[in-house]
Amino acid sequence: MNQYETVFILTPVLSDDQMKEAVNKFKDVLTKEGAEIISEENWGLKKLAYPIQKKSTGFYELIEFNAEPQTIKKLETAYRRDEKVLRYLTVKMEKYAAEYAEKRRNNKSSKEA
Repeated sequence: MNQYETVFILTPVLSDDQMKEAVNKFKDVLTKEGAEIISEENWGLKKLAYPIQKKSTGFYELIEFNAEPQTIKKLETAYRRDEKVLRYLTVKMEKYAAEYAEKRRNNKSSKEA
């Protein structure tokens, strides 16, 4: 299994419930394929660098997970089929990136406590 991180941007016209429903849909795709979700971060509504589909803001979401490579194809197919998704990017994390992400998660959890 490889460690991946995916970031996707949802359209800003969604309600909170619709946004959470969309995020859960993508998490379900991962878990059905046997992926182990490590962490999930909701970055909230942010301004885009340039307009996408005449929208200047979007809801950002980050999910880190361990999965087999064929899982990525199914996840990205789900992104393409969903009209709520403006953009997405999935990256395989190398050893050092995974270590850095773990440190960042630990620092964030210690600050919240």
